[in-house]
Amino acid sequence: MEPKYAACVVLAFSLMVITTYYLQPHGVVTDATQTASLSLNASQSPAKKISQRMFGLAFEEINHSGAGGLWAELVSNRGFEAGGPNTPSNISPWTIIGNEASILVSTDRSSCFDKNKVALQMEVLCDVDGENICPAGGVGVYNPGYWGMNIEKGKRYRVVFYVRSLQPVEMSISFIGSKDQKLATSDIKDDNVAEWKKVEMVLEAYGSDANSRLQLTTSKRSTIWLDQVSALPLDTHNGHGFRQDLFDILAALKPGFIRFPGGSYVEGDRLMNAFRWRETIGAWEERPGRFNDVWQYWTDDGLGYFEYLQLAEDLGASPIWVVNIGISINEQVDTSLIMPFVQDTLDAIEFARGDASSTMGSARAAMGHLEPFDLQYVAAGNQDCWKKNYRGSYMKFYNAIKGVYPDIKIITNCDASAAVLDHPADLYDYHVYTNANSMFSMAHNFDHASRNGPKAFVSEYAVTGGEAGRGNLLKALAEAGFLIGLERNSDVVEMASSAPLFVNVNNQRFNPDAIVFDSSKVYGTPTYWMQHLFKASNGATLLDSTLQSPSSLTASAISWTDADSGRSYIRVKVVNFGGNRLNLRLAIEGLDNKSIESAGSTLTTLTSTNVKDENSFNEPKKVAPVINALKNASNKMTVIIPPYSFISIDLQRKSNVIQDAESNGVHASL
Repeated sequence: MEPKYAACVVLAFSLMVITTYYLQPHGVVTDATQTASLSLNASQSPAKKISQRMFGLAFEEINHSGAGGLWAELVSNRGFEAGGPNTPSNISPWTIIGNEASILVSTDRSSCFDKNKVALQMEVLCDVDGENICPAGGVGVYNPGYWGMNIEKGKRYRVVFYVRSLQPVEMSISFIGSKDQKLATSDIKDDNVAEWKKVEMVLEAYGSDANSRLQLTTSKRSTIWLDQVSALPLDTHNGHGFRQDLFDILAALKPGFIRFPGGSYVEGDRLMNAFRWRETIGAWEERPGRFNDVWQYWTDDGLGYFEYLQLAEDLGASPIWVVNIGISINEQVDTSLIMPFVQDTLDAIEFARGDASSTMGSARAAMGHLEPFDLQYVAAGNQDCWKKNYRGSYMKFYNAIKGVYPDIKIITNCDASAAVLDHPADLYDYHVYTNANSMFSMAHNFDHASRNGPKAFVSEYAVTGGEAGRGNLLKALAEAGFLIGLERNSDVVEMASSAPLFVNVNNQRFNPDAIVFDSSKVYGTPTYWMQHLFKASNGATLLDSTLQSPSSLTASAISWTDADSGRSYIRVKVVNFGGNRLNLRLAIEGLDNKSIESAGSTLTTLTSTNVKDENSFNEPKKVAPVINALKNASNKMTVIIPPYSFISIDLQRKSNVIQDAESNGVHASL
């Protein structure tokens, strides 16, 4: 992503009449009813299989998606490096507890970590007794985290820091709430800290506050150095460091892939700040971190190359690594000088895929992952096709990677839908950011694309601009129409993902986004919920269908099997991007009426009373999918499509599985 771009109310089948709703900017919904027809073939041969990875996720370190988001580290600027390598340095957001008469705080380059030389020095001038008595509670420093630390009663948190002192140390380490109440605390006393020493403890909270802070205080006159202060909840996903609620909301989409670590973040505004995978592996204390100069914040790289690969594995998604090929937004390495970058990429692939006995594979194994990761895709750069050195450097990367890893699929930045490529590629990257009408009209964008050559990877799509609000129903419907077009053209489109994925409400650098969170809460926008209705498409069979309708309607149909129940379904998805209610006459060839079980069929509808409606922390599911039983399901039926809506019809095919009578036949879930 470039910085310049800087189901649902389900109607029971008696569907109540929708009266007048005033919707902007797409006019007034009327109670007029139009008719449309959709016919599809459920017995086609040969089957048209959709890619197992068709719909997935695009993760970028933007909007504090990782640092202060998915990566559960509570401490911001944990190594005091965010102010740069020179001293004195800005240690924000660390704050001093006490005044100049009681404590002096500065930075120096005395750390024991070679890649992170900056450490914090506290000269404590007061004491527990004597003339200069320390204030109640002592003096020291505190860290508010990323707009508050979410501390929850009964939960446990591992706190780690490194300390050195010229005198014996007596310190208190505490989580403090927004009203200055103690939520958890522990004291340390150590007479042997003349050299750097690692201190580790687990604090169990006896109170809750989503706007807490971590503080380290003392009332003993001394000179103390601190470095690499970390606080992590113990309940991260699988202990891998991912904030559980944010991981869960991703996992619910059952993504086929995850693209990382982003677009522009990979490049950097300047190459000195580009993502360098090698600096993000190994012990977290040794990771130097970087200033994210595109999105303007510091990241300590706790969420690094290894963690991204682990995230993909935990999600059951294919990792797609976007690699810097010597190009930033404002700089380029000449192709004649690019080979060190190429070798660096080969080393990274070996880190992911190499045997534990290989040079880089052993580095991965030392981090606790003995078996290789399943890295099959490498994207060469981000939106760089037009740049002077792109094609020359791309070919160096392509030939080198294919020479060692011929099975890896390489993704070019150049758009093969616009012109035949002048270089080899397995896939081409396609980005689109536009208004709602244009996005919906792009449902036919790939209808006439060449069926020869590489397939499209639509790695970034989004409706943007004022009409999208902060992620409203209008945006979701337009994008749903676009995705239906991609699904219908899945023979030339292999994968698709919206962008950006996450936003911390306290640092919105790009608007709108799919998932919104703060330190303690999270909700999905209508775009997020829309994507739920496409997750069954991964690996499904696309059915031939013919739609006769107003231009405001688009549809697709698939045959799919639920992995949990073994039940088979036909799913019909329909987007009504207009203000009229529609009677959709659905006819399925290749099935008779006895082939469908009404008891297990469902109707899901994504709509709202206003096309500008959004979700929020107060109403997280104001616009969200709702599922009702479809009691009169048949191979020939009429379905009422509300104005400005996205519906999914799941028709359960007969099998020997016995339905749970208490479920009233409702099977589908989101």
